[in-house]
Amino acid sequence: MATFTLTCIGDDRAGLVSELSAPIHAHGASWHRSQMARLGGKFAGILLVDVPDAKAEALAADLRALKDVGLTVTVEQTDVPEVESDVRITLELLGADRPGIVAEVSAALAGQRVSIQELATDVREAPMAGGLLFEAQAVLVAPAGTSVDGLRSMLEAIADELMVEINLSDG
Repeated sequence: MATFTLTCIGDDRAGLVSELSAPIHAHGASWHRSQMARLGGKFAGILLVDVPDAKAEALAADLRALKDVGLTVTVEQTDVPEVESDVRITLELLGADRPGIVAEVSAALAGQRVSIQELATDVREAPMAGGLLFEAQAVLVAPAGTSVDGLRSMLEAIADELMVEINLSDG
């Protein structure tokens, strides 16, 4: 069995997921995990599929051919198994929007060898206070033996500098 990580982007319109799923189904592939969204008039997504080895090249070709209908799909073979001994941590961040929040928090995490497995962000109006709030939710993966309390302390210092609230919980 071959595993592919796909990314896709195209102008948002009805039927894009159907056009993406058709060749996956036609080649006997299994759609596992995905995240997709409409952002700025574009439809973008990332997904993980398994396909029988004998059909892998044909599936990849058919997915790339979706460019003809306005959906650009990149196909990467994935061979990296997830490590179960890693520590999963959930991060929630909320504060006044300003440039650099993601850059500073992600640099601090990288310095501790912590990966960001999932990240969702949004900017919204601040109720009653005016201005904009930046919020982020992330699933982090830290090496086995990482102290969540130590990570929390490091991020709280950054949170004070950024004037945001960061909460960590075992994931």
